[in-house]
Amino acid sequence: MLQALRDDVCAANLAVRRAGLVTLTWGNVSGLDPASRIMAIKPSGVSYDELTPDRIVLLSLDSGEVLWGDLRPSSDTPTHLALYRAFDGVGGIVHTHSTYATAWAQAGRGIPAYGTTHADHFRGEIPCTRMLTSDEIAGAYEEQTGRVIVDTYRHLDPRERPAVLVAGHGPFAWGPTPSAAVENAIVLEEVARMAALTESVAQEARPIPRTLLDRHFLRKHGKDAYYGQR
Repeated sequence: MLQALRDDVCAANLAVRRAGLVTLTWGNVSGLDPASRIMAIKPSGVSYDELTPDRIVLLSLDSGEVLWGDLRPSSDTPTHLALYRAFDGVGGIVHTHSTYATAWAQAGRGIPAYGTTHADHFRGEIPCTRMLTSDEIAGAYEEQTGRVIVDTYRHLDPRERPAVLVAGHGPFAWGPTPSAAVENAIVLEEVARMAALTESVAQEARPIPRTLLDRHFLRKHGKDAYYGQR
């Protein structure tokens, strides 16, 4: 059942590990088949050494019901489902506890766009959500995590800023495919590290001008983009 989706999601999970973004089992990648509205995700607590496509769990995007697989899906599944339901065009989601991005999340701070490396991928500050309330934490916690992310993007375009920091928790990144989401997670961790180093060198550092930020973002992602080959 949806073998290609399971293959892609398994490969993306292993790519996150190779990139050094996960420790132990602290992370997960999912993918969505929009035609069938089926989501595939890493099983909960399974070692990356033991991960194979046949262990990837398939669920209904609409109901959250497990459709295929004998293992429990990731405990973050409700968060992934909430993002797919809210963000058009997202076909892959990555959650990690990568060191620098998590440090910014624990500080409750968004990551400023201090340079063009950031601007090549994110059109502005990578936002940090508000802290969940005690009632949200005590209730459907993972679903509420998804809702607070969606609420953070009420006035932002998730295609222009395909990553977020959940306050006190860690980062989520997304893209049109699982592999694109992995790339965004890798870039997120790198710009988080760069931003931390920038502030260690100059506490008074300020984000780059909007004109420079837009130029770099749009030359890669705008309608008249000219970066790379045709």
